[in-house]
Order: sequence, then structure tokens, then C-alpha cells
Amino acid sequence: MSVEKNNNDSVSLASGIAAFEAKNFAQSLGLLGPLADQGNVDAQYRLAIMYQNGLGVVRNELLATKWMIAAANQGFSLAQHGLGFMYMEGDCVAKNGAKAVSWFKKASDQGLVGSQTTLAMMYEVGNGVEQNMEEAKKWYRLAGFNEDEMNLGTQLS
Repeated sequence: MSVEKNNNDSVSLASGIAAFEAKNFAQSLGLLGPLADQGNVDAQYRLAIMYQNGLGVVRNELLATKWMIAAANQGFSLAQHGLGFMYMEGDCVAKNGAKAVSWFKKASDQGLVGSQTTLAMMYEVGNGVEQNMEEAKKWYRLAGFNEDEMNLGTQLS
């Protein structure tokens, strides 16, 4: 790939992310779409968020899932976390606790504290997994909680 093409892609990515952050989703879609098609994980993740939430586009569950999976399969931890939530909540995909746990664990392995905390809560209450207080404690510890902050089993139903 030429240096000029790399520079153009970098400018398009930066502009697309800036448009996304400024909530100018239509412009962001136009800039990030071609980059997502080329395999750029940042672009794929942001397209997934736009399609999942109907930001600047009509909500499209198939495209949201396509782009979230594409970014997650490339090891992008935020996409892995997002895909975990999609499976946990049944948003855009069929609810599947085992797949949710699998994706949260992949993001957790990269140090994503939000995924570690979500896994802890899933094990604590038995959401999508068999309730397991020791597993919950393990994930809370990895997320940086100390014993006093855990209060396992004391949350209201």
C-alpha cells in the first residue's frame, strides 16, 4: 500500500472518528464505511454501534452484528465486550449466555475491567451461567475490587 493511501486512510479514520464523537453520524458513516470494508477495526466497531443504535441510520441488526463480529474477531476488546452484551441481552442476536461469557472472557483477557466486572456479576447472580460465588470473586478481584467491595449475595433481587 502506498504512503499516500495510508495517509488518506489515516485522515479518513481520524475525520470519521471525530464526526462520530461529534454525533455527526451520517458524515461518520460515509468516512468509516470504506475503511470498515478494508478491515479497519476502529471503523468496524463504530459502524456496529451506529447500526445497533440507529445513529444516523435506520437500526439494522444484521449490519450491527456483522460489524461487531468483524471487529471482535480481530481481537478488538471493545467489540468483544460489545458482542458479549449483545448475546447477554439478546440485542441484535439471539440471547446466549455461553456466547456472552466467551466474548466477555476474550475482552477480559486483554484487561478490559468492564468485561471482568460483568463476568463477576453474571456469576454472582447466575445470569446466563450457573451461579458460582467463587468464580464471581475471582472476576471481581481481577477487576480490582477488594473483599469489602464485593458484598456477594447481598444485592436485592
